[in-house]
Amino acid sequence: MDAEELLEKYAAGGRQFDKNRQGIDLKGADLSDINISGANWNGADLSEATLTRAKFNNTNLSRASLTNANLVGIEGCSTNLSWADLSDADLSCANLNNANLSGADLTRVNFTQVKLTEVNFSGANLQKAKLRGVTLEKCNLSEVDLAEADLVRVSFKEANLNKACLQRANLERACLSDANLMMANLDGANLKKANLTGANIYGATFKDADLTGAIMPDGEVYKPIASQIEIGKQVASLEKVISMTRKVIRTDNAPAPVGPYNQAIAASGEFVFVAGQIAIDPRLGDVVYTDDVKKQTEQVIANLEAILTAAGATFEDVVKTTVFLADMNDFAAVNAVYAKYFPENTAPARACVQVSRLPKDVLVEIECIAVISG
Repeated sequence: MDAEELLEKYAAGGRQFDKNRQGIDLKGADLSDINISGANWNGADLSEATLTRAKFNNTNLSRASLTNANLVGIEGCSTNLSWADLSDADLSCANLNNANLSGADLTRVNFTQVKLTEVNFSGANLQKAKLRGVTLEKCNLSEVDLAEADLVRVSFKEANLNKACLQRANLERACLSDANLMMANLDGANLKKANLTGANIYGATFKDADLTGAIMPDGEVYKPIASQIEIGKQVASLEKVISMTRKVIRTDNAPAPVGPYNQAIAASGEFVFVAGQIAIDPRLGDVVYTDDVKKQTEQVIANLEAILTAAGATFEDVVKTTVFLADMNDFAAVNAVYAKYFPENTAPARACVQVSRLPKDVLVEIECIAVISG
C-alpha cells in the first residue's frame, strides 16, 4: 500500500496500519489516532504531519523524519526512534517509556509532561529542547547534547549523563540525585537550588556555573561568596566540593594497570571497611557453587553490594579491594566477573594474592574499602 492508498483508507475511517512501509512519504498528512504499533516505518517522512494520539508502540521509526510534527499525546512505548529527526516536534503529553532515541535530533523539541522513564537517549541531540518538569529517571543520556536546554525541575534521578553536554542549560531546581555526571560539561549552567545529592561528578566541569543554593553530592548546600576580594576563595571552595571524595591517581613512573583497577585512589570522607566476603548465600547460610569459581565470584560480589548498600555506598565509592584466591589459575575467570562491576577507567586500586586455604575451602574471597561523603 502506497501513501495515496493509505490516505484513502484513513479518510474512509481506517486507523489500523500495522504493515511495513519503509520510506513512505506522508509529509504534512493529518493522521490523528492512527495505529501503526509493531510496524516497520523505517525512514518514513512524517515531517509536519499531525499525529496526535497516534499509537507507535514497538514501532520501528529509525531514521524517520518527524520535523515539526504534531505528536501530542502519542503512545510510543518501546518505539525505535534511533537517528530520527524530531527537531521542532511537539511531543507534549506523549508516553515514550523504554523508547530508543539514541542519535536522534531533538533540537527545540517540546517535551512538556512527556513520560520518559528508562528511555535510551545515548548520543541524541537535544540542544535547546524544552523539557521543563519532565521525569528522566534512570534514562540513558550518555554523551547527549543538552546545551542550552530548558531543564527546570527535570528529574534526572539515577540517570546516566556520562560525558553529556549541559553547557548553559537551565537546571534550576533539577533533581540530579545519584545521577552519573562523570566527565559531563556543565560550564555556564544554571544549577540554582539543584539537588546533586549522591551524584557522581568525577571529571565534570562547572566553569561559570551558578550553584547558588544547590545541594552538593556530599549533602552540603553551596553558598557562593559574594565579596569580590574573595573570588579566589570561592573558586577554591567550588573546586573542593565538585572534586568529590574520590580521585583516580595515574603516573607513568609506575606500571600501568593491566586490568579493571587503577594505580591508586585519593579519597576523603567516611570510610567503610567491608570484611572479606565468600560465596555464602545468606538465604541458605552456606557456601554455594563449590566447584564454580565464576558463580562463587558473583555471589561474593552480591554480598559486597548488599553490605555497601546498607552503608549507603555503591561500587563507585569503593577505593580499594583485595582479592584472595585459592588458585591463581582462577584469576582470569574471577577478573572477568569483577570487571562487570568495576569499569577500568574508575575502578579502585586492587591487590590479588593466592593463599594456601580460604574459609570453608571456598575458591575466592574479596574485601573492600569504600569512601562516602560524611
